[in-house]
Amino acid sequence: MLTSIALYGLSNSKKISKEISQKLKIKEGEIDTFKFADGEILVKPRETVRGKDVFLIQSTSHPVNDNLMELLIAIDAMKRASANSITVIIPYFGYARQDRKSKGREPITAKLVANLIENAGANKIILMDIHSEQIQGFFDIPVDTLKASGIILGNVLKDFSMKDLCIVSPDYGGVKRARTIATKLNVSLAIIDKRRPEPNKVEVFDILGNVENKDCILVDDMIDTGNTIIQAIDLLLSKKAKSVSVMCTHGVFSHDAISRFEELLKSKKLKKMYITDTIEDNLNIKNPKIQLVHLSGFFAEVINSQITGKSISKLYDKYWNKYIK
Repeated sequence: MLTSIALYGLSNSKKISKEISQKLKIKEGEIDTFKFADGEILVKPRETVRGKDVFLIQSTSHPVNDNLMELLIAIDAMKRASANSITVIIPYFGYARQDRKSKGREPITAKLVANLIENAGANKIILMDIHSEQIQGFFDIPVDTLKASGIILGNVLKDFSMKDLCIVSPDYGGVKRARTIATKLNVSLAIIDKRRPEPNKVEVFDILGNVENKDCILVDDMIDTGNTIIQAIDLLLSKKAKSVSVMCTHGVFSHDAISRFEELLKSKKLKKMYITDTIEDNLNIKNPKIQLVHLSGFFAEVINSQITGKSISKLYDKYWNKYIK
């Protein structure tokens, strides 16, 4: 059955796609991406995809627009080459934060991007830890929204005992995510009271919950400038937390964010960071206190489940059952 599968990693997800193909024991398809002098992009698979079920893997992180355009052109190329189906795997979905109108005259760009991907010819979308679950409704084709928390926790719990663990949401938007983890592990939960007066600026006020003498794990879907998390770290320490660590799926790390976190790790205000490889730029981080969690094995299992018609939701059980007693 795997002979009918064609798996391609585009420019921003080459390493993770290679690892996925190795775990699935299938040959990764060869695809060429050309950029012309004026900036136009051409994408073309080297072999036939006629009648095949194609999987395209591309994170639309920096440079966001180039990577998004490459993905759209690749989808169109596969459609016009008579692929049987096109499943798009987007480990990091750019523009996800523009998912609503918070002020007048603002666009809903996440919906626009969903339209572009769908109109290009995608038949199914697989996303990892999207910023808002409502984005699923922006597509009129099947969408699987995956969660990395079970995979990341396997690394976190090697370093911490659940006895003194406290899961912390850095804002109200992440409460559902943090509560799910805290409930499954049967540990305490805390919530940071945060305001965002304008984009990329935050104000942290107080903590709901007791963090004194706790190993606090700040849980977030993404870290961009790091302002929210850094202010939360200071607040947790001021409330006498025993230690503070960060667990995050998408390490965007704009501007000098990574150097700021390395300073906190050096000063021991921050004990450890756990991030995934959804953004491949982070493979270059060499700090031993910033642990990179690889998701290729999980993505391979998801693809295999789609091929064989098995439930994806049941995949999570084997991860969570390691921690739940």
